[in-house]
Amino acid sequence: MGPEALAQVLRPINTLFSPQNYPQLLVGLTISDDAAVYKITDEVAVIQTLDFFTPVVDDPYDYGAIAAANAMSDVYAMGGEVALALNICGFPPDLPPEVTAEILRGGAEKVLESGGVLAGGHTIDDDEPKYGMAVMGLVHPGRILTKGGARPGDVLVLTKPLGVGIVTTAFKGDMAQPAHVAAAVRSMQALNRDAARAIQAVGVNACTDVTGFALLGHGYEMAERSGVKLRLFLHALPFVDGALEYANMWLFPAGTCNNERAYSHAVHFCDGIAEEVRQLLYTPETSGGLLAAVPAEHVDALGARFDAAGQPFWIIGTVAEGKGIDVEL
Repeated sequence: MGPEALAQVLRPINTLFSPQNYPQLLVGLTISDDAAVYKITDEVAVIQTLDFFTPVVDDPYDYGAIAAANAMSDVYAMGGEVALALNICGFPPDLPPEVTAEILRGGAEKVLESGGVLAGGHTIDDDEPKYGMAVMGLVHPGRILTKGGARPGDVLVLTKPLGVGIVTTAFKGDMAQPAHVAAAVRSMQALNRDAARAIQAVGVNACTDVTGFALLGHGYEMAERSGVKLRLFLHALPFVDGALEYANMWLFPAGTCNNERAYSHAVHFCDGIAEEVRQLLYTPETSGGLLAAVPAEHVDALGARFDAAGQPFWIIGTVAEGKGIDVEL
């Protein structure tokens, strides 16, 4: 569902759960972040999220692993650790059992990698495969990361390259090179766990993950909730192999247009940025990286932790006073 439609359907229920009546709900509908957070004790809060989607690749194991990594990503974006996961499954009755088993194995092994446990789930018959997870994470109530809190002077850090969405779209149209698909799959399967741990160790002012609303959509949410402007530097943005090539071929998914309609009012591109590149920044991502607003004095320490963990990262912009997003060359 696109961001505009989602906002519309949520509007009637937003007022039913007032924060004044549910003080233990630290992050919920009225705040609208990457996941819900519910305080259990002064030392423990539960992060709750779920995500599922139709196949983005042909290999069933890869599909399961990507879907699981994507579902767990919101826990990491909130600064937590994965504790428990449940499968969400919708499979055609005539799907061969060995295919279903490989999807579930891919998801289960990704949960095992996270340090969490897979404890069951729910299945229904569906015409098209759908798979994902409901995930519970844990975090200290005082160490929750949210989209709000970015401050002028902060440095913007991204932990995965962009462009997997257009590569998988090209793949569905039989237009993608196998090497490009393989690189995109590796990126989508990578957990955001090590990045989140480094971020928690150093301390950041705001954090989100880059998924269906694209870099510009999730970046706008950070800017809007923080009351600041994000300045993104095009020359510093990383892209997976093939992304710019397929953008030049205009192989964009429908979600690109949805994101552009929802967020273009708040985005200013400087002259000289090609239209296909602008569209690429509106293109949905799957299991993307973390976008963090880091105090400038913490950047070197964060970079050292990323390097020690073998975790890639890119400095892609800064936070300034103002509103919305500026994309500069």
